[in-house]
Amino acid sequence: MIRALARRWFTLAVCAAGFLLPACAKEPAAPKPIPGDNWVVGANYNVLARPQPADAPAGKVAVVEFFWYGCPHCAAIDPMIQTWNAKKAGYIQFSRTHIVWGPVHAQHAKLYYTLLALDRLDLHPKVFEEIHQNHDLLAAQDETQARSMQQSFLEKNGVSKKDFDAAYDSMSVQVNVQKARDDTQRFAIENVPTIVVNGTYVTNVAMAGSPAQLLRLIDYLAAREKHN
Repeated sequence: MIRALARRWFTLAVCAAGFLLPACAKEPAAPKPIPGDNWVVGANYNVLARPQPADAPAGKVAVVEFFWYGCPHCAAIDPMIQTWNAKKAGYIQFSRTHIVWGPVHAQHAKLYYTLLALDRLDLHPKVFEEIHQNHDLLAAQDETQARSMQQSFLEKNGVSKKDFDAAYDSMSVQVNVQKARDDTQRFAIENVPTIVVNGTYVTNVAMAGSPAQLLRLIDYLAAREKHN
């Protein structure tokens, strides 16, 4: 009964709440044909007016995916991101930032950074599956209820309650959620998935033309930064 009410609330929130409406990028009507690598600034990607420091060691190019577990477009592109990540150039340092716009996003962000603290990012795709295929929202109007739902999900996937509690309540998770909140504002993220390359370039599926072209564009921008 509780989960049924949570699902109803979540659906209504997505449809009606202003802060949730920009959660996912609109898919393009049709892919834009890009001959070669003739990407156009302002059309296929934007350059930040104030580039931000990139969180990557010397010689590396930071590529950050801003995402939300509740976003169907993020769920759809995740397998492609995973494949790209396994084959990307050695100088690219890839990471994810879970956006924080409001309470639901913060709950999902806490789940993501709990996985990170547990060193269980192998469960990252399963979170998308749980939400979008099994319709278990892993979020609720009540923080205690959300925690219980997430703990139950992780317990089903081999994480003990003791380990969950230790990670969920850890300082690292608190710091990472706050940093995610700050970065969401700092980079003015308005929809997801959004890609930021080296704190300088911003793009998404709609701008690139398709998921496959987005990955090509990421490689292009990263190589451009590497050789600047």
